[in-house]
Amino acid sequence: MAWMTRFLTAVAFLAVGVIFSPETFGSKSDGGYSPVLITGLKLSHLLCFSTAFGSSLWVTFIGGIIMFKNLPRHQFGNLQSKMFPAYFSLVGVCCAVAVGAFGYLHPWKTSSPSEKYQLVFLLAGFVFSLINLVIFTPMTIEMMKQRHKVEREANIGQEVGGAKNQEVAKKDPRLASMNKKFGMIHGLSSLANLMSFGSLAVHSWYLAGKINF
Repeated sequence: MAWMTRFLTAVAFLAVGVIFSPETFGSKSDGGYSPVLITGLKLSHLLCFSTAFGSSLWVTFIGGIIMFKNLPRHQFGNLQSKMFPAYFSLVGVCCAVAVGAFGYLHPWKTSSPSEKYQLVFLLAGFVFSLINLVIFTPMTIEMMKQRHKVEREANIGQEVGGAKNQEVAKKDPRLASMNKKFGMIHGLSSLANLMSFGSLAVHSWYLAGKINF
């Protein structure tokens, strides 16, 4: 994904938030909403939140682990380099819509403390996804490509798991240095992803408390 595309994606995220902001539509705290609008906003919030939360859960704890344990490392890395920009874009857009819809229905000035906290958590999910999309993912992909090149020269990378990489890195300072840099960048990306997922998980607890059976 080119830098211009990532930039335009970020602008689109922000545009969605502006479009759904309370000021844009004249949101009021006196309950003077159209029932259709309220239902539509609630549906948008629920669908976008659930999509972001479900995608984060699958990619972080299930899909990625299964692929790593069953695909050759270079194939796994190339697949991740295509999947993660789309994943962070999806989560970012969904969080932006969720923030806008929630903010419209709960204007900041008249919201309760718990509602303000929830808006902050949703916004955090958006921000961490955007940071991953614009900063960490491009850095991770570039470092991965450089490391793949060195590994191909050492005739490794087609195996499953990282055992051979670690074995060769003990004798190749260049690969060891790349592993360290890649691990640092990938670690920051993973941390941002976990922070985004955690923010959404907190909001899921809030929503669960609103359900009446």
